[in-house]
Amino acid sequence: MRLGIFSDTHANLEALSAVLEAYRSEKIDVFYCLGDTVGYGGSPNECADLVRELAKVTILGNHDAAVSGRMDYSYYYEAARHALDVHAAMISGENMEWLKQLPYQHRLEEDNVLLCHGSPVRLEEFEYIFAPEQARDCLPIWEKLGHITLIGHSHLCKVFALSRTSVEELPSTDFVLEPDRKYIVSVGSVGQPRDFDNRASFTVYDTEAKRFEFKRIEYDIELAAEKVLRARLNPHFAHRLVSGQ
Repeated sequence: MRLGIFSDTHANLEALSAVLEAYRSEKIDVFYCLGDTVGYGGSPNECADLVRELAKVTILGNHDAAVSGRMDYSYYYEAARHALDVHAAMISGENMEWLKQLPYQHRLEEDNVLLCHGSPVRLEEFEYIFAPEQARDCLPIWEKLGHITLIGHSHLCKVFALSRTSVEELPSTDFVLEPDRKYIVSVGSVGQPRDFDNRASFTVYDTEAKRFEFKRIEYDIELAAEKVLRARLNPHFAHRLVSGQ
């Protein structure tokens, strides 16, 4: 079975549309979204509608939690708080109810895959994993990890291979899982990449071949940035689309 896994769309309809078009050639059986459908961008409802229709399961991201009143975001910086307030006012009642019921994690028992937004250690705190020392915090919960644990949140493409006592960071390129290791993989961001590559990021996992694949696709960044400005959000969110950081 081929799984399409993507994360951090952040209300960027142009990036999401390009990703969905690119997925057409990948022969995907089931789609999963790792959260943060809203936040930052100009099209929260349009993106929520598409993700709701497409993904079998969508995980709760921190921006989803903030917009739906499931977490305190008073400590966020001003521009981010403003974007969340704007999206909370824009989002439809149906999409709001959807955000309110999203799970913190989901396990694919048959394929030994764990899905969550940030670190699986303390799910409600949405902690980042973008370095080996952060991945090392997951060693005490070794038994709870999947053979592959897929996360978003950092907007970076990262691969960490774990033994019971060690963590090794691998290149963020396509790879085949080894049976005696576990993996934590950050799938990057559809709508707000931060790895100096402004193309939308999406991934594929072939459960039979145990092969994980990273994908990138160009999209209409100018239109996405224009929508950010139209929504009267901070121009920084528009500029960041261009820079990919």
